[in-house]
Amino acid sequence: FPDWHHPWLFFLATGTMLLSCADAFLTLLLLELGMVEANPVMSAIMAHGTTVFTSTKMAMTGLGIFVLVFLAKARFLNRFRTGLFLTSFFALYACLVCYELVSLFRIL
Repeated sequence: FPDWHHPWLFFLATGTMLLSCADAFLTLLLLELGMVEANPVMSAIMAHGTTVFTSTKMAMTGLGIFVLVFLAKARFLNRFRTGLFLTSFFALYACLVCYELVSLFRIL
């Protein structure tokens, strides 16, 4: 495994982590405004408090990003480079944050 990665992976890793932070902030804000958490795992974690929720979310996201960057040149099922998954997660987080922003603007 190489210890040098393409700068695009740095952008994806940093961007995904920032989007995860924005998602956590917007989730807590929307919950205060009356929305419901759709993810049952995060809902159960959220029952323990916002500190546990945010630290668990950041730890899970950070660990996932670390593993995906480490294995970026490896192949999944001998077909897909695992760096493709990081790109997919970035795109999904971007869509999720956009959805949360639209929901927030509708409430306000």
